[in-house]
Amino acid sequence: MPQSAESEFKNTAAAVSVLRINHRPFRDKRITTHVALTARAFGASSILVDEKDSELEDGIRSIVRRFGGSFHIETGVDPWKLIRTFDGVIVHLTMYGIPVDDAMNSIMSESTGRPLMVVVGASKVPPEIYSRSNYNISVTNQPISEVSALAIFLDRLHKGAELKSDFGGRFRVVPQTKGKKVQIIPDEQDSLRILNSQGASQGLVDHCMAVERLALRMARGTVANIAIVRAASLLHDIGKTRVHDITHALVGAGILEEMNIDSRIVNAVRKHTGAGITREEASALSLPELDYIPSTLEEMIVAHADNLVAGKSYTHLEDVVQAYRRKDLTEAAERLIELHEKLTELLGTDPDRIVDSLNVQGEQNSIE
Repeated sequence: MPQSAESEFKNTAAAVSVLRINHRPFRDKRITTHVALTARAFGASSILVDEKDSELEDGIRSIVRRFGGSFHIETGVDPWKLIRTFDGVIVHLTMYGIPVDDAMNSIMSESTGRPLMVVVGASKVPPEIYSRSNYNISVTNQPISEVSALAIFLDRLHKGAELKSDFGGRFRVVPQTKGKKVQIIPDEQDSLRILNSQGASQGLVDHCMAVERLALRMARGTVANIAIVRAASLLHDIGKTRVHDITHALVGAGILEEMNIDSRIVNAVRKHTGAGITREEASALSLPELDYIPSTLEEMIVAHADNLVAGKSYTHLEDVVQAYRRKDLTEAAERLIELHEKLTELLGTDPDRIVDSLNVQGEQNSIE
């Protein structure tokens, strides 16, 4: 079966590095910063710069910390040693090369399973670069910024899949027709600080941390976004700092929206009650008539992890189902069973088995 563009991107992105030569810190810092940011945004894994520039390194690493990804920068490298010892495909971007579209298929074929290094110069490059490169490529034979050339080349290489990549950073830009919107994905410490800032009791914090442990175990080995699962599981009951009834999920979502927390986290908090609430049930409960059924993998994991934690203790599906039936919540109990079965299929293991492993671990810790 042929690979999708996204699969091909994941396979090639980690093997693409950019070599920046003739960097002059006093003159080229801004443009080299743009080269580095373009390399990161368009799917390269690293940039290597010939001249040592600690300020440049600090700036790029700050971006990675805030906006995510595992992009690496190193300055002060020996470009000639790299080029002479590089065991992969070297592509030099120059206006004097062959047209990018004429060479792209050949480059992609030759670099399959091999590292690829893209060389971009800050000024006129030595002739040896031309002779040492496997490909001298022009995006256009007209004068052009190396930033533009790099962006177009990497986009061709990854077939546009890099534009859909989730970097998993703490900050996420939300596309808007007008204005600017940046949402936050809090890490564990941030999430605990948010709980404390809202006056969460120690019992509530302990419960949320127990849910987080189970949710992360459930998410392990799946395609779930770990950062979203972590934050949503820690913050799922933040509404209980204000109310202690069925509306706490909705109230909690509202608290997080006011803080500009990522909408995926907000949605998981809004939908975490039981196995979700239907529109009809919402109407009967005097809630806004919305669909509160968890639909994404992250939403389902957070909701069900909460189902299987009582206080800070882990419990099994059957115990929860029996409690629902004693309250005459038959439809909700059936929906809970369906969610458990669906997650068993998606996770490749029964969540009850994960609960058992956590209980055993807790017993061992208490003995020690």
